[in-house]
Amino acid sequence: MIRLFKHYIPHAVVLLWLVDVLLLVSANEMSWRLRAEQIGMDPGQLESRLGMHAAFASVIVLSMVAVGVYGADALRSMRFAAARLLVAISLGVIVLSFADFLVGSQNFWRSTLAYSMGFAIVLLVLNRLILGGFLGTSAFRRRVLVLGAGHRAQRLRVLSERPESGFAIVGYIGMSEAAPIVEEAIPRSAIPNLARFVENLGVSEVVLALEERRNSLPLKDLLRMKTEGLHINEFSSFLERETGRVDLDTVNPSWLIFSDGFSSGRAISSAAKRLFDIAASALLLVLTAPVIALFALLVKIDSKGPAFYRQSRVGLFGESFDVIKLRSMRTDAEASGAKWAEKNDPRVTRVGKFIRKVRIDELPQAWTVLKGEMSFVGPRPERPEFVSDLEEQLPYYAERHMVKPGITGWAQINYPYGASLEDSRNKLEYDLYYAKNYTPFLDFLIILQTLRVVLWSEGAR
Repeated sequence: MIRLFKHYIPHAVVLLWLVDVLLLVSANEMSWRLRAEQIGMDPGQLESRLGMHAAFASVIVLSMVAVGVYGADALRSMRFAAARLLVAISLGVIVLSFADFLVGSQNFWRSTLAYSMGFAIVLLVLNRLILGGFLGTSAFRRRVLVLGAGHRAQRLRVLSERPESGFAIVGYIGMSEAAPIVEEAIPRSAIPNLARFVENLGVSEVVLALEERRNSLPLKDLLRMKTEGLHINEFSSFLERETGRVDLDTVNPSWLIFSDGFSSGRAISSAAKRLFDIAASALLLVLTAPVIALFALLVKIDSKGPAFYRQSRVGLFGESFDVIKLRSMRTDAEASGAKWAEKNDPRVTRVGKFIRKVRIDELPQAWTVLKGEMSFVGPRPERPEFVSDLEEQLPYYAERHMVKPGITGWAQINYPYGASLEDSRNKLEYDLYYAKNYTPFLDFLIILQTLRVVLWSEGAR
């Protein structure tokens, strides 16, 4: 994987992205030359159009990231990828047309944009048909040797078998006398020289998946491999990198303390984040005020009670604050006490079902962001009634409160709506990853991909 601003991106995705950019530039150039030929105009020098091509490719690629073209599902399914590509390119062309109209420019003619759209769809689909088959082969994956043959090694096997996986396991070595879970594991006693064995396999990374480290770490061999340039990784760190989550089953306080993350040098990033929150929340409130007013009226007409409701949530450093949302449930929804939302929850009103599905009920929270109690991006704030129980049942739950809560977040774009203890545990793993690896770049990715969640109502309940 390639590490970009503390966030890891698979090599396959980077390669696919680079080829996509080149193909998008080619599609825009082809459309320009085709239109120039149709009207008998000299197309001019390519250098004069590079800025236009770069703008076209940038907008389309951002749209592709936003709708999930580079996500795991798109890498697994050609049909899924083609559908998302069509949506992304259509959105990008609409944005370019609108921007060109606003600035009064003549860079993007309607005819050339139409041609570019057609060329781009064909080229990008062909790219996935041709390149996608090769990306799934071991030639494009890191060669990993696993030290261990127990349950952890089995988890890595399952992870490596996913089509979007960026690594291939070339072998397992049993480091203890216990019966192996991975049957093909080679006993350590059968390998006279571990460093030479690893070299002969052409391994690029060794992962320590030991169930018990005591008296089982081959320190001398590991030191030799490390000094020869081989990457040695610990199981929890490897899982964090490959899955984008902190594995609660294996982490311990020492790993959280000594692993990379939770950087103190966030003053500039935090200031930039706050400036963005102020500008974006103010703009969002202005632009969506008519929408909020309309649905507030519909909520009042649909069911008895106020259009908005306030609810106490736990925020930064465990401090409570009130969140404001459009009411989507009956006023007596929690007459018997607080409880998790359910699938097809009978407490949700008719209008409430719609505004939850398209996330309109979340819009008033922009006021909470403007006040500084929330951010646009961060862990979703939970209710005090649930937090006290979750902190007792889930390890490190309090650490998610070390960053400001948000309207959208890393857990929201990666995991469905959480409405149980197990869901909360899974979401906590993503929240800890965000708190540990926060950068403005990660915020940017989350904001882009929130569009995917809204368009396809992923996680809505």
